Amino acid sequence: MAIPRLAARLLWTRTRQISALPAVAALRVQRPVTFPQVLFAQQRHCSSGKKPPTPRGQPSSSSSSSSSSSSDSDSSDEEVDGRKPYGKRGSSAIWQKKMRTYHRVMDVNKDGTVSWDDFQDMARKFAELGHLSEQQQAEFVAQLKFVWENNWGASGDPYCFITEEALLTSMEHVVNTRDLSKKTDHFLPYLFKAVDYNASGDISVDEYKLLFKCLGLTEEDAVVSFNSIDVNGDGTITLDEFVAHGKDFFLTEDETRPSKFFWGPLTQ
Repeated sequence: MAIPRLAARLLWTRTRQISALPAVAALRVQRPVTFPQVLFAQQRHCSSGKKPPTPRGQPSSSSSSSSSSSSDSDSSDEEVDGRKPYGKRGSSAIWQKKMRTYHRVMDVNKDGTVSWDDFQDMARKFAELGHLSEQQQAEFVAQLKFVWENNWGASGDPYCFITEEALLTSMEHVVNTRDLSKKTDHFLPYLFKAVDYNASGDISVDEYKLLFKCLGLTEEDAVVSFNSIDVNGDGTITLDEFVAHGKDFFLTEDETRPSKFFWGPLTQ
């Protein structure tokens, strides 16, 4: 169909105007930038509390995090299994009482402060039981060194003496930091394996008493802890149960959870 004469003239005039421009300018005329519209859309969604639309070809934040949230309950922005969201952990009285108890437990020589000597003494006592291979002993010491430097805030200084208050400050940072909070339980399997005589994967109350003895704690404390985390009452604790309750001790702030007695009766 023939184009009307006026329309054809306007099209010819516009073409000449564009051809007379520099190449970059002509490109801008022919291909207008659309970024402002995208930004305005994001601002509208953010101010209304809604998520901005996901650009085509990119996974949404909910779909990309679904697998991690299903495997790591720490990733939620809401309280899950007694664990508060990141940034809000470590303020409750029960959590502070648990950390003071943890300080007492790790003070192996019972001088009121915790130093690298306490960690070395603990590693030696568990190694002397004879159930950790040389490689496992080396791994155990490496894990303890990580705990000392990162969880206790010693920053590689073997001559630090950590008080209860210093531990509270450091552990509050740990439980509110995603990467560090995921590693709070990494040293626990070595404690378990050191007293698991026949490498059966579960320990009895007598073996558990030996674990507490290496930490300078009483058999009575061991029984309190064992009965608390032996939730199914079968008279044994598996490695998975031990590690799960140990991690729960550090990360939860629910007074009703059995893990609060993981290291024995709480400090008053």
